[in-house]
Amino acid sequence: MGQYLPILAMLVLAILFAAISIVVSKVLAPRRPSAAKASPYECGIVPGRDVPERFPVKFFLVAMIFIVFDIEVIFLFPFANVYRELGGFGIAAIVIFSAAVFESFVYLISNGALDWGPIKNLRRSGITSPARTATSTIRRVGLEGREQLVAEGEAA
Repeated sequence: MGQYLPILAMLVLAILFAAISIVVSKVLAPRRPSAAKASPYECGIVPGRDVPERFPVKFFLVAMIFIVFDIEVIFLFPFANVYRELGGFGIAAIVIFSAAVFESFVYLISNGALDWGPIKNLRRSGITSPARTATSTIRRVGLEGREQLVAEGEAA
């Protein structure tokens, strides 16, 4: 039982520290509520009634590239530590794994994951017609009644 005494002491100290921190912040924190403090804050974006926008697909493709290479590094590090003990089987396994990772990278590149700026305009898809636009094909969510709010805002 004596071997668990340091763990119990650390647990009691952690709980005590958390409780004291909460009580002190409640007692000493200045209370000056305002509308600006009560509004949700998101990275400096001023809250308003703007039209909801969708994230571009490129955002998710770049996130997929990051995840793919993050996972590759996680699996390559242990292999680098024990590659001599694995022999030919280990080399074959890591070559197959690297080929699968490279294939996913080629797929993302072929879908234009890293095409930014002027070069993205050079790649045109033959799947959709040029007459098809975002305003004609995407139903904007949450716009019911907003036309009236926008008209009132412009009139004011």
